Amino acid sequence: MVKAEVPKKVEKGLFEKLGPVLIVFSVVMAFAIGILWEKVSNLEGGSIKTTSTAAPTAAAAAQQPAQIQVSMDQIKKLFGQDLIKFGDGNRKLLFVEVEDPSCPYCHIAAGANKELNAQAGDRFKLVSDGGTYVAPVPEMKKLVDSGQASLVYIYTPGHGSGEMGMKALYCAYEQGRFWQVHDLLYSNEGYNLLNNTIKNDKTKSQQIADFLKSAADTNKLKSCIDSGKYDSRLTSDTQLASSIGVSGTPGFFVNTTNFAGAYSWNDMKAAVDAALK
Repeated sequence: MVKAEVPKKVEKGLFEKLGPVLIVFSVVMAFAIGILWEKVSNLEGGSIKTTSTAAPTAAAAAQQPAQIQVSMDQIKKLFGQDLIKFGDGNRKLLFVEVEDPSCPYCHIAAGANKELNAQAGDRFKLVSDGGTYVAPVPEMKKLVDSGQASLVYIYTPGHGSGEMGMKALYCAYEQGRFWQVHDLLYSNEGYNLLNNTIKNDKTKSQQIADFLKSAADTNKLKSCIDSGKYDSRLTSDTQLASSIGVSGTPGFFVNTTNFAGAYSWNDMKAAVDAALK
C-alpha cells in the first residue's frame, strides 16, 4: 500500500488556519497557570486577597512528625529554663507550643486570624464562622488561666519572617503583656505586617512597636527590640525545639504526645482528658 502524501499547499493552508487558534490557546493556558501560581504565592507570602479552593494536604498542614521520643522529664525541665512560660512543670497537664509568628498555620492554630482560616479551606474554617475547626491555642490558654495546665512557648523559624515578631513577644513577656501582643501579631493585620512589611528588617522596629501600641508600652517595646538582648534567643530557642524533635511549625506537645501541625483541639482533647484524670 502506498502512503498518501499531504500536498504542500494543503499542509500550508491548514497551518495558516490553525496557527492563530494555537497561539490563543497557548496564551490562555499561560494565563491560567499564572493565576494558579499567584494564588499559591499569595497564601505563602501573606496576602489574603484570594480564596483557596481546596483544603491543604495533611503534609502541608501537619509538618514532619517528631522523630525523637520525648520523656516527661524533658518536658518538665523546659519549665525550669529561661523561656516564655506560664505555670510550672508540676502540673498534671503540660503544653509545649513551638511557633513562628509569621507562619500561616500557626495563625490558623491561634484562631485570631479568621480570614486566613477561611482561606485555607473548609478543613480549617472556625466553628464561629460555621466550620468545624477549633483552634487549639485559645483552648490551651483557658486551661492555663484556670490553673489546670502550664504552657511553654518556643520559637523556631517555620516560615522565615517572624524574627522581629518573636523579639516583640520576648519583650512583651517582660512587660507581662505576652498574650495581648500575641493576639495582635496573630491577627490578619499582624500576619501581613510581618510577612509583607517588616520581613525581619531590624530598621523597622518603630513600625512594629507602633502596631502594638494598644497592647504594650511602645517606647519600652522598641527599646527592648533595638537592644539586641534577645537576638541570641532566636537561635537557642530553635536549638531547643530541635532537641525535642520539632523542626516545623506549629508543633505542640500535650505532655509527651506530639501534635505536629495545626491540629484541631478536637484531635487533642483525648490526650488532654487523659492527662487531667
